[in-house]
Amino acid sequence: MPSAPNETSPRLLRAFLAVAEELHFTRAAARLYVAQQALSRDIRALERELGTPLFVRTTRQVALTTEGERLLPHARRVLAAHDELAAAFAPAARPLLVDVAAPVSTGQLVLDAAREAAPGVEFVARYHSGLAGAAAEILAGRLDVSFGRVAGLSDEALAGLEHCLVRYERVAVLLPSGHRLANLPVVPVGALKGDTLYAGAGNEGTTEWTSYARALFAGCGVEMAPPFPKIEGEAEFARVVRKRGWSVLASEVFIGVEDMVLRPLSEPVPVSPVSLVWRKGLRHAGLDALRDAGRRLSVTSDWLSRPPASWLPEADAALLDVG
Repeated sequence: MPSAPNETSPRLLRAFLAVAEELHFTRAAARLYVAQQALSRDIRALERELGTPLFVRTTRQVALTTEGERLLPHARRVLAAHDELAAAFAPAARPLLVDVAAPVSTGQLVLDAAREAAPGVEFVARYHSGLAGAAAEILAGRLDVSFGRVAGLSDEALAGLEHCLVRYERVAVLLPSGHRLANLPVVPVGALKGDTLYAGAGNEGTTEWTSYARALFAGCGVEMAPPFPKIEGEAEFARVVRKRGWSVLASEVFIGVEDMVLRPLSEPVPVSPVSLVWRKGLRHAGLDALRDAGRRLSVTSDWLSRPPASWLPEADAALLDVG
């Protein structure tokens, strides 16, 4: 690849990164809020500037060339540094956009503590369940921070994010009140054999939770509910799962649903790691307050202690470097 010019525009690199991650010009243009023709012009301009094709385009797919693969890590580093510089000199009043998934969640507890500790910082909460969806919004610059299971994200997404573990949530099952296991205080995983269990299959924003469920119930005879459109809102969620008679994989921190009961799982005791997640290079007083609040709650509420005989998917243990 010829030497890159000293004044390559961050706009051109951002266009390249969006196409490289989406491998689709229409999705990349939507992600950047630009017309597809403008995005194509920027990619051509960058290719002329660098003197090499960066993508192979066919009617069916878009793929990186060898030189495009070579540029990708450099583009990520340059844009992270650019974002860091912009954040360092951004007006202090800029609100921090934080997705906490649900009003009843670990993320909400951390946000509440951060607001109390830093009353001068404006936090704007979002409630869109699923870290996979939130991570895409963070990488596109439409969101700053979220919470969830980072081991369920792609390597490409993780390359643009930073994260710190806040809590191990004990995993539970939400059962119809008339379910054969509803009267048990704790439900053994194996006792769910033969059940159909909903874990967000079909919702692209919660793929990290669906993959957790598949790992937990592998070989247990539990049938995963088939893919279903994303369910918006607590009332609609309750209506759908009650109508279909599904059990629901949940966590110990979960909304109450009429005519359903929440029971922790055992044998083994599954736990789900909840991490604070943000864009690489982000600098903001609100992020500092959230990280401090997460650390305090982890200690005062004993959030990082795992129960005896606890279970984590291998991917989580490897990423978090725990046994």
